[in-house]
Amino acid sequence: MSAKIATYPVIIKEIYLDTFGHMNNAMYLILFEEARWEWLTQTGYGLNKIKETGLGPTILEIHLRFQKELRVRDEIVIESQLISYEKKIAKMTQKMIRNGEDCCRVDITFGLFSIAERKLVMPTPDWLHVFGID
Repeated sequence: MSAKIATYPVIIKEIYLDTFGHMNNAMYLILFEEARWEWLTQTGYGLNKIKETGLGPTILEIHLRFQKELRVRDEIVIESQLISYEKKIAKMTQKMIRNGEDCCRVDITFGLFSIAERKLVMPTPDWLHVFGID
């Protein structure tokens, strides 16, 4: 599957740091989520669409790998890409990249969740469009 790659630029700010002077581990997940929400919103599937349809993303599993430390004022780009979507289960990879070097990677398993039914549902055409699958 060759889905599009979404990019999200970030500058590592002072408030993201821990006592060692590098980015706190919890901030990685926050920034990865921020990049995913921006991607959803830019493609027309933001919070308003979720409220309207009652369908939104839910994470089933996260695997996070820290590769290089990030420090204050580092300029990075978060790349997000869908890897696969089989039935109700999707897999995506996100990377934090500084000057062409992978600093952190997260592999996420997720699905489309029905708020009314309280279960995963098959992806809709609008949902697949987010990932460049039409």
